[in-house]
Amino acid sequence: MKTYKNANYWFLSSYLFTFFVAWSLWWSFYAIWLKSKLNLSGQDIGFIYAANSAAAMMFMIIYGILQDKLQTSKVVLTFQSIIMIFIGPFMIYIYEPLLQKHFILAVIIGAPVLSAGFISGCPLIESFVERMSRLCHFEYGASRFWGSLGYAAATFVAGIVFSINPHINFWLSSIMGMIFLLVNWLFKPKVIVSVPADNTAKAVPAAIPTFQEIFSLYKLSKFWLFVLFIVGTFSFYTIYDQQLFPNFYTGFFSNTEVGYRVYGYLNSFQVFLESSCMIIAPYFIYKIGAKRILLIAACIMITRIGLSATMDNIYVISLLKLLHAIEIPLFVLAMFKYIVANFDPRLSATLYLVGFNISSNIGVIVLSTPVGKLFDKTSYSTTFYVLAAIILTVTAISAFTLSPKRDIQPVMTY
Repeated sequence: MKTYKNANYWFLSSYLFTFFVAWSLWWSFYAIWLKSKLNLSGQDIGFIYAANSAAAMMFMIIYGILQDKLQTSKVVLTFQSIIMIFIGPFMIYIYEPLLQKHFILAVIIGAPVLSAGFISGCPLIESFVERMSRLCHFEYGASRFWGSLGYAAATFVAGIVFSINPHINFWLSSIMGMIFLLVNWLFKPKVIVSVPADNTAKAVPAAIPTFQEIFSLYKLSKFWLFVLFIVGTFSFYTIYDQQLFPNFYTGFFSNTEVGYRVYGYLNSFQVFLESSCMIIAPYFIYKIGAKRILLIAACIMITRIGLSATMDNIYVISLLKLLHAIEIPLFVLAMFKYIVANFDPRLSATLYLVGFNISSNIGVIVLSTPVGKLFDKTSYSTTFYVLAAIILTVTAISAFTLSPKRDIQPVMTY
């Protein structure tokens, strides 16, 4: 319980809480907004997601390298917070009109903005908080709990507000961006230096990695096997959960406004459960191992997508959505543990932003538009079956290719 007396813990948790509130207020209904409010086709929405992912890749590379060089500096987070503050005016007065009249121009301008502030900003703030949690000696999952809780609370409000006017969602997001900037300005990290139990000095690598060390990652075969797993599994988190599922779920309701509200309530409850799982997931990761947990999370994803293709009962579909609350904590937390156990921890930002997030975005770029076309020409069921089959194949291969190394220990708290 000493974690909760740590001022660093509360500041870092505030980062996650305010960011995820700001993101959820518009992102949780982004696909619905594009389809129902702007009347875009599945192919157009797929193209937007692919473009957003392409821009996100660029920013993730930049963010990852810069943050690994800057370590605990908050310069990059300050830049991100400025983008967050202006998201409301941008979405209302620039992005939306351009999507309706000059679609390609809207995509070209919108993708970098959304990526810099939120799509790439999410792994940036997660990797920053995870690094600080190791330096300040508390478990990252305890802090990430507040991010999920913030997303849940905001989604509940977002569903109600969206049915009134989506523009309110965008303005509220800008307000939360201001609070995020305030937290960033007030936070003055106090790193706790631990001493080995045997009181002996140990040689440690330089605190700041060189560019040569950062780029040496790309020569490691286990890095590319790690990338293969991410591309073939977590890529479909965005495609299924964000591009397809919102419209799929609300399609069960004859009154679309009611559908938006119910989806908001369900999404909020799911993320609330997710926040609870963030606290208990580390226990299972330490007991079972990061590799096995990653494979289990992939199997949960296969189950969700596969059963969505066969079930037509709204109550069953709702229960499948709640499996997301188990899947994401296992994926995200096990990913960090896998990275620390198998690679240089000083490169955690590059590994998380490039190895994890860029890899998943490559899958989104390659698959979003074809999946959109597949849906336009077939149905949700056919599309879901195809996605589930791909994930199953990659998961089976990764069971033999991912590293089983388990050199991770529970984080001490002071």
